[in-house]
Amino acid sequence: MDQDIKKCLEVLRNGGLILYPTDTIWGIGCDATNAAAVKRVYDLKRRDDSKALIVLLDSAEHLDHYVVDVPFMARELMDVAVKPLTIIYDGAFNVAPSLLGEDDSLGIRVPQEPFTHKLCAMLGKPLVSTSANVSGESAPASFAQVSDEIKQGVDYVVQYRQDDDAPHAASNIIKLSSDGTFKIIR
Repeated sequence: MDQDIKKCLEVLRNGGLILYPTDTIWGIGCDATNAAAVKRVYDLKRRDDSKALIVLLDSAEHLDHYVVDVPFMARELMDVAVKPLTIIYDGAFNVAPSLLGEDDSLGIRVPQEPFTHKLCAMLGKPLVSTSANVSGESAPASFAQVSDEIKQGVDYVVQYRQDDDAPHAASNIIKLSSDGTFKIIR
C-alpha cells in the first residue's frame, strides 16, 4: 500500500491520472486543483464537462478550504452515515472550475477506507473521484471489470486491492444547501 501511495503522489503532483480503489468503487483520480488534469479525466471518460465530478478530502475539517458556508448538518450527516456519503455543497471554490456544477456546487466525500484516506491526507488537496468507466457504461464493481481503455488511459494503476472481488457500490449522494434544505440524489 505504501509503495502505491508514493507512486500515486508522484503522478498526481505531476498532473497525471491514477486508477485506484476507493471506499466505494474503483475510480479515476487526479489533483482536483489542476484544471489540465481534470480535463484529461473528462476526455478519458468521454464525458461532457458540464457534468460535475466529485472529490475526496481526508477530513471534514478541510471543508472550509473548498466550501464558502459548510452547513452544521453536514458534519452530523457524516457522523451518522453507515455507508459512504457524498454531500453536494453550494458555493465551492479552490478547485478546477470544470468540477463545479452550474450553481457552483461541488460533491465532496470524506473516505474512511485506509488507502484512500491516507492518499488524500498525504496529497493535501482534494482528489477527483469518478467511476472508472467511459460515460454511459456500467460502473465497475471490481478492478476486473475496469476496461482496458481506462487502464491504458491513466498514468498509474494502483496494485492494492486489485484482487478484491467483493461487490462495491457507489456512495449515497445528498445535496445540502447552506439554508439546511437537502435533496437525496442517490
